[in-house]
Amino acid sequence: MYPTVNSIVFGWYPYLCAIVCLFGSLVRFDREQYTWRSGSSQLLRRRQLMWGSNLFHVGILVIFVGHFVGLLTPIWVFDMLGISHGFKQVLAMVAGGVAGLMCLVGISLLTHRRLFDPRIRATSSFGDTAILLILFAQLLLGLATIPVSAGHLDGHEMVKFMNWAQAIVTLQPGAANYVLDVNPIFKAHLVLGMTIFLIFPFTRLVHIWSAPVWYLGRRGYQVVRSRPGRVPAAASGMSTRPMQSAE
Repeated sequence: MYPTVNSIVFGWYPYLCAIVCLFGSLVRFDREQYTWRSGSSQLLRRRQLMWGSNLFHVGILVIFVGHFVGLLTPIWVFDMLGISHGFKQVLAMVAGGVAGLMCLVGISLLTHRRLFDPRIRATSSFGDTAILLILFAQLLLGLATIPVSAGHLDGHEMVKFMNWAQAIVTLQPGAANYVLDVNPIFKAHLVLGMTIFLIFPFTRLVHIWSAPVWYLGRRGYQVVRSRPGRVPAAASGMSTRPMQSAE
């Protein structure tokens, strides 16, 4: 019975989560564009938001890149570069631990702000609070895996997760067998992580798809209002360079 449940959770569930995440996001973008936003409340407790948001986003980006590279890079690439499994394990623990603690401080500030400021709580939806708490729980699970990983410094435990992730991405059968006997804390971390992708289209997380990466290569000028009491240069007769479209 247990191998069957393991096969469903770690063999079929990942594809369900991926399909709902991708197609759900497309449907929401097509039909509910007015809800496609992060729902900022930056006018309230702005300093706490700034510290919390910056720490959280920097930490989560490092964690995401680390998971992406660490799990999906073929094992033979690390072997070719002379990077041992043990070294990779220690690097993941140290880098992930630092980024995780940074992220933990950030999300603690954001959670406190969301739950204990009456004005912010009054304007928060159930989904806003729920996804924040789910991310908090996922972060705690991730940090809890570090002591367990310290008992497997040879790196062979991490290889199981690499094989599982790469088998899922390449549609190989029997992927769930790679994580059949891993520690339950890792399984809980994996399940909650996949569940976040499952509920992704129904939360404010969809704003991730709209990250303005294009802005780094933007050409043209930004049009801003002048400060009150000051006359814009164009209105005073001074020569200005022609404004270029930002599109």
